[in-house]
Amino acid sequence: ATMFRNMYDTDVTVWSPEGRLLQVEYAMESVKQGSACIALRSTTHSVIGALKRSVSELSAHQQKILEIDDHLGIGIAGLTADARTLAKWMRNECLNHKYVYGTALPSGRLVTDLADRHQRTTQSYVRRPYGVGLLVASFDKNGPHVYQTCPSGNVYECYATAIGARSQSGRTYLEKHCESFEECSKDDLIMHALKALVGCVSGDGELTRENGSVAIVGKDQKFTLIEGEELQPYLDRLELEGGNNGGNAEEEEDDDGEAEEMET
Repeated sequence: ATMFRNMYDTDVTVWSPEGRLLQVEYAMESVKQGSACIALRSTTHSVIGALKRSVSELSAHQQKILEIDDHLGIGIAGLTADARTLAKWMRNECLNHKYVYGTALPSGRLVTDLADRHQRTTQSYVRRPYGVGLLVASFDKNGPHVYQTCPSGNVYECYATAIGARSQSGRTYLEKHCESFEECSKDDLIMHALKALVGCVSGDGELTRENGSVAIVGKDQKFTLIEGEELQPYLDRLELEGGNNGGNAEEEEDDDGEAEEMET
């Protein structure tokens, strides 16, 4: 008998004959619809960079980087509403740990618990998987960290990574230059983040202070969001170095259309 995919994709808890959980894979697709997010680290700092979308000419841009604690923040790609729920939970975890033990929550423990939270939804009938991928940038007693989470419950620690729509060119840039990140200064690391983001801008758009967003955390540096006016000097430097020439339109097809509906 022919097996039809739609016999097995109506429920998170049903296996397909090839041993796949299709609903979970669909959730992972929604991460690819969200606007691009990148993260990288040196030996002293971690940086997140993100592209913000606005739903229309008249609306503000959607927040893409959220502070969780002094030592930790997240960049999101996918359903923003799902990300906010997770961010609220992460903030609570950090506060509880600080209240009970008087120290910052080690980021490795938080992301493992976060991954478990994702996984729980894939094994229960009553919940749907979170349709969001997170990049977590943090600094703790073991130094700077970058983690990537996935709706399936997987979590990866990375030197650098990129997720979201058209993130492939950002990933290519990071792979090409990742050897040099270790010794980078704070400002150089931010510049690398912006250069990686430039390739993720759709069509012939440019990276601007409106749609660009960067955050940094590190040694003697609390989690700091750099946007708008504060981002301009870095964009000016990018212009001088000839880096801001918009995305490669042929890199990937433009998926903005449908995704806009979902506030990704």
